[in-house]
Amino acid sequence: MNSGSTLRAMRPTFIFAAIGIVFMLFAPQVLALFTIINLTTAIALAILALSLALVWGYGGILCFGQVAFFGLGAYAYTIGAINFGGSTWAILLAVAVAAAFAAVVGYFMFYGRVSDVYLGVITLTVTLILYSLIRRTSGPEYKIGNALLGGFNGVGSPPLNLPWNARAFLFPEQVFYVAMAALILAYVFAGWLVTTHFGRVCVAIRENETRAELLGYDARAYKLGIFTISAGIAGLAGVFFCNGVGRVTPDVFGLYNAALTIIWVIVGGRGTLIGPIIATFGLFYLTASLGGQQTLNNNLVLGIILIVFVLLVPRGLAPTIADWFTQGRRGRVGAERAARRARRRAGAAEGGK
Repeated sequence: MNSGSTLRAMRPTFIFAAIGIVFMLFAPQVLALFTIINLTTAIALAILALSLALVWGYGGILCFGQVAFFGLGAYAYTIGAINFGGSTWAILLAVAVAAAFAAVVGYFMFYGRVSDVYLGVITLTVTLILYSLIRRTSGPEYKIGNALLGGFNGVGSPPLNLPWNARAFLFPEQVFYVAMAALILAYVFAGWLVTTHFGRVCVAIRENETRAELLGYDARAYKLGIFTISAGIAGLAGVFFCNGVGRVTPDVFGLYNAALTIIWVIVGGRGTLIGPIIATFGLFYLTASLGGQQTLNNNLVLGIILIVFVLLVPRGLAPTIADWFTQGRRGRVGAERAARRARRRAGAAEGGK
């Protein structure tokens, strides 16, 4: 694919990225501080949803344990920031730890020819193992450098600071800007990646792995690549999540977060990148609104939403809306063509008279 066709393919990505930039610039001017802090958490979860949308929607790998890399990123950032005395290297460490862990686990899964069902079970099991291990680190002997792991109580996360200046901490509004910029950059990067040769081969493997291998592609290497990249994005999400809530606990590895991530992708639309992001923001504020009342249970509402989308909107929100616009445009074009044909027939009939 040449540069011109790549730019055309990425046009929708640039449009949504531009909308995100406008939102990033104006939201702090009109929203309250508490809302901005909550938005930072929602942005972190949107990056997590983007990572699963990439590996599942374009790599065909249903990773039930995407939150394992999300949690590792959060813990690696927190431990690194405490030991390094700043967040600059800690952010890079978080992404590297999540990606490296995924590369190791993925190597054994993909080169071991583990089937899709067992792959999902293994990733979920790894998540539960991490959850159990971290909960057992309550004593003072469980520490890495100067950072106590804290067990089920977790550990406080140092705030972000200016690059290479550990004393210049960022205020919540500034953290929002950084988180939103990270989401936009991760979205554009993922949008670019799926248009490259690597991305197109991953999609071909998703559609028919045997055929792709007969064409000479090593499906294991491509799967490992997109799995590792998505894990790095999930690790970045963990950085902003623990900054949004102020600490990291073993709950980041919990089944609730693992299930939520899958729901966001299903509702937003597998095979799209913007759909899961929008679904994350929508469902985040829906559950936040429901949290203030006692009539409806959050889990019940999320379960109903999941069932409705699986049965009635199986392709997800974004692809369904895109289909509506496409059908409407085709209908208008067809009506205009029919009207032109009718006018030509009427003119021909008048000329015959």
